[in-house]
Amino acid sequence: MAGLSTYPPLTAASITEAHSKIEQYINRTDLITSQPIDQLASSSQPRSVFLPSNSKISPPSNTNPNALVPPRFNIYFKCENLQRTGAFKVRGAFHALTRLIEDQGIDQFRSRGVTTASSGNHAQGLALAAATFDVPAFIVMPRNSTRSKIEGVAKILGEITFCGSSNGEKKAAVEEMVRREDCVFVPPYNHPDIILGQGTCALELEEQFIEMRTGKSGAALDAVIAPIGGGGLLGGIATWFREKPDIKIFGAEPSFQGADDARRGLLQNARIEHVSSSTIADGLRTPVGELNWKIVSDKTKVEGVFAVGEEEIKMAMRVIYEELGMLVEPSGCVPLAVVLFDKDFREMVAREASDRGGRAWNVAIVFSGGNTTMKAMQDVIEEVQYI
Repeated sequence: MAGLSTYPPLTAASITEAHSKIEQYINRTDLITSQPIDQLASSSQPRSVFLPSNSKISPPSNTNPNALVPPRFNIYFKCENLQRTGAFKVRGAFHALTRLIEDQGIDQFRSRGVTTASSGNHAQGLALAAATFDVPAFIVMPRNSTRSKIEGVAKILGEITFCGSSNGEKKAAVEEMVRREDCVFVPPYNHPDIILGQGTCALELEEQFIEMRTGKSGAALDAVIAPIGGGGLLGGIATWFREKPDIKIFGAEPSFQGADDARRGLLQNARIEHVSSSTIADGLRTPVGELNWKIVSDKTKVEGVFAVGEEEIKMAMRVIYEELGMLVEPSGCVPLAVVLFDKDFREMVAREASDRGGRAWNVAIVFSGGNTTMKAMQDVIEEVQYI
């Protein structure tokens, strides 16, 4: 893809334009609520619904009489697990391809094709977008990608090239593909067209929230929480809400084996370039891209990033399955895990709520994808006992 200087600015207006280009190709996914999950999140000890004998983290044995009143939440779930190919990534893929077609012309573009390296969701999104426009796609996937995502790409494309899991190996495989096929590399997250495409999720979310809350007291949206891996989704959401500072934007990521590079980078005031983690949240195993880091590290755009452990992600996955009847992949469960279990986040919300009379926080959470299997869910059910 061409240099960054030739692309639209990262603004809400550009996201609106992006949405007009891709809305015919994507689903306007549902925004839903759950009273049982609101009650759980608003309780003093959300962990108490899990049997302690099966949890590595037990609830506290005593209470602090000076502790803050538990935060209260009204949670709105943006269900990108119901998106085409089962994840938000199709938004950025379709936007990138529509822009490339405008730039190069469909005939020339079809003679070249596209490539990318992805653990699954971007690969599926790009494969679908390419098939829609009858453009050849040469997809590279790490060998350790989850089977369900490999099968998802294979159903659309048929042929996949596999590579190692490190960023260096993926980069080398894509560069070889570009040399061999003279195709165009469409990055998974670190590009304006991708960020703007993913930002259309926020455009819809805000429209749907307003539709649902019109005429109700306490109608303002207080915060949006989204997973962060490479940062395209969070970057797009933060770009959409940039001119609305009363709405706080947060990132959520796994902590296992240093996958919380965004959180650690913010503490160090420097982007962390390498991540090597086998976290269950496989879509979040990558470091934040350079372009997205400029957004994430800007306090006026992203309020902060929180991280949770593997056990907490599994507990959130179980709650979503039991209360919503949905299979959401681990990466998409990380934001709810933050709301339920992250002490710092919950104390921050409790303090803010106390300062404004105890009103419940209206929080939107993005379920980024649903590309998992019943076998994986069954493993979580056996490991995490939900009362």
